[in-house]
Amino acid sequence: MKKLLLSLSVFVGALSFAQSDINDARTNYSVGQTVTIRGLVQNGDELGPIRYIQDATGGLPAYGGILSSVNRGDSITVTGVLFDYNGLLEISPTNSFNVLAAPSVIIPPLEITIPDMSETYEGQLIKIVNVTITGPGSFAANTNYDFSDGVNTGQLRISTNSNLVGQTIPAGPVTIVGLQGEYSGTYQMLPRDQNDIIAYTPPAEEINITIGGQTYLTGTDYVIGTTANTTVTIENLGATNNLTISGITYSGAAASDYSVSGAPTSITPGGNATFDIVFAPSTGGSKIATLEIASNDADENPYLINLYGIGTDNLATEPSANPSNLTFPVNTSYALTGNFTSVGDAESYLVLWKKGSAVSGAPMDGTTYLRGDVVGDATVAYVGSSAAFTPRHVIANQDMHFAIYSFNGPAGFENYVNTTPLTGNKASLDNMMGSYYSGMDAQITSFPSDLSTLINPHTQITYGNYKATVINQFELRDTIADSSVITCAYSGENKVFYGAFDWTTLGYSREHTYSHSWMPTYPADAPYPGLPEYSDQHNLYPTNLYEANTPRSNLPLGNVVNPVDSYLEGQTGYDANNVLVYEPRDMHKGNAARSIFYMAICYNGVSGNNWGIPTNQDQDVLKAWHFQDLPDDYEIARNDYIHSVQGNRNPFIDSTDWVCFIDFYDLSYVSAGCNLSTEEIEMDQSFKIYPVPSTGELNIATKNLNGLYEIDVTDVSGKIVYSLSNVNLSQLFTMNLEHLNSGYYIVSISDKNIRLNKPFVIK
Repeated sequence: MKKLLLSLSVFVGALSFAQSDINDARTNYSVGQTVTIRGLVQNGDELGPIRYIQDATGGLPAYGGILSSVNRGDSITVTGVLFDYNGLLEISPTNSFNVLAAPSVIIPPLEITIPDMSETYEGQLIKIVNVTITGPGSFAANTNYDFSDGVNTGQLRISTNSNLVGQTIPAGPVTIVGLQGEYSGTYQMLPRDQNDIIAYTPPAEEINITIGGQTYLTGTDYVIGTTANTTVTIENLGATNNLTISGITYSGAAASDYSVSGAPTSITPGGNATFDIVFAPSTGGSKIATLEIASNDADENPYLINLYGIGTDNLATEPSANPSNLTFPVNTSYALTGNFTSVGDAESYLVLWKKGSAVSGAPMDGTTYLRGDVVGDATVAYVGSSAAFTPRHVIANQDMHFAIYSFNGPAGFENYVNTTPLTGNKASLDNMMGSYYSGMDAQITSFPSDLSTLINPHTQITYGNYKATVINQFELRDTIADSSVITCAYSGENKVFYGAFDWTTLGYSREHTYSHSWMPTYPADAPYPGLPEYSDQHNLYPTNLYEANTPRSNLPLGNVVNPVDSYLEGQTGYDANNVLVYEPRDMHKGNAARSIFYMAICYNGVSGNNWGIPTNQDQDVLKAWHFQDLPDDYEIARNDYIHSVQGNRNPFIDSTDWVCFIDFYDLSYVSAGCNLSTEEIEMDQSFKIYPVPSTGELNIATKNLNGLYEIDVTDVSGKIVYSLSNVNLSQLFTMNLEHLNSGYYIVSISDKNIRLNKPFVIK
């Protein structure tokens, strides 16, 4: 069975590179993470703006118009974001690429059968022989066709750009060559041109190897583990000649630990025979050898299977050392990448991370760890062969600590260098606004329109791509056993799932905080891709469709006094004015308010439309929420990330006092600002603070608050700038804040049962 040829080993040597080889990128990185791969381009524009890239370990398509100049046969490096497109793992968006000045090397198609079509070969050039295509007629553009071997059925897809369009569908048996893709769970063959569908000529003799009913291509790996006897089946897929087996031998460092039992010598056409791999190690550690089957199949002689056995101690051989030289070439408020120097005899690496202090946990030999698993006091950020890693869900102002361990061995037989790991830490950045607001002045009457001009227009990210951007690249977090978790912004529900994020499967939706029906351009979602306001990333949050998004509908947000319905921390009901409102969880109230303020100011005046919020949406409630729930590190990072893809920022996250200068009903300028009382603020009867504005001394007077409390003062960025614990507030308490700069602050009083907030100003 024609599969990997010797020319592939030349390709591997010529193009060994990397942050990630393709198999590592496919298996050890999650959707939404950025990877860099290197390989051979297997198609040109025959399949449109996608290029299938393959190396010795696998295939991975990269999507985007940026690749329009890339041709079949180019050697290339590609950097971009892993994306799940209806089941097909691809790089999208493709951020950058580089065509290499290297000799063009051909990777031949892997010959497989229809049942073999699976995730194993996704993204690779494959060949299936002796099948018939459902006809008659001619191939049409962007159309699927069935093909069959008489028992099994596969799917063929003809691309618009292929010169197969308009060609007569062959009536007899054919050999099909194509890239293996996937769409909605169905694996497809994508032939590139007329040369990829040819009349089938049966071979005289053809070798194929199966173990446990599964085909193993020549050059692939099989884990023996500690199994003493493994049965191998040799098939002759040829039509006329016997397959002659002239020798079954072993090579490699541990060849002497393996022997053969019952080797066949001749197999008739269509027949098969078996033999056993006998494994009898006398010492411990990794026992790696190559099974070589010599035959009269000229293009696969010998047929090679790489074997990984484990010796008498039930563990692989421990690497000589842990890696060295940890660096962090990418560090923002929302993303971080670590690189390190690999170890020559290490097969893989385990990266642990922890926020706030050094990692003290260590892995246990013989234990398989997956992303998100807990190891001691840390979490697994990465497992794989790459000397680079990208932890998920980095947010601002986090002191991240890492410990990296080398290990060898397949699952269940891992041997870690579990002492003196490579360690290091890096703090993610704070707000990355830079000079974005240079020249902006909240003290002039044109301030609202100046803000609008600054943040709009911007790059439109389509509604459908919200998953590829905010969800996959920012919102998703790791949890145990390589699963993921997403949080409903309104209710606080944590939804755990395996595999790729899918809106329908999870019952989640993209919630328009500034409701779609409020928009003066409603409906703004058609024709595709809709208007920018419909898909604005600053306005969209993930929510449970049936328990949060639907109950909220287009209701105003407010404080519920008489509840009607609730789900976890979100509820629907009537406010103090008997208006039906939706109240999200406390820690999202400020986020929601700032999203609504952003939308109103961003799109006001576009095409002459007034984007003032509806009169039944109480802006005073939103402004109160805004100050009670100031931007935290998550929201700061989210704002920075959206700026990186959409090209604009939410100004009310960056400068929280700016909401004071805008009337969001008509977007007019408010010269008085927030108009805080010069004597006291009494937003809550439980306590008072005075004088406001303060010149450095602030008094707290409480009512009916007994016991010990914690006092925090936070600035407009959400940083705690003053903190005291175990404060007795049964009498007047005075704070000295002379060390603080002029500006807006929030004072919070809390214990295990309550948290009360009040804003104030220091002159």
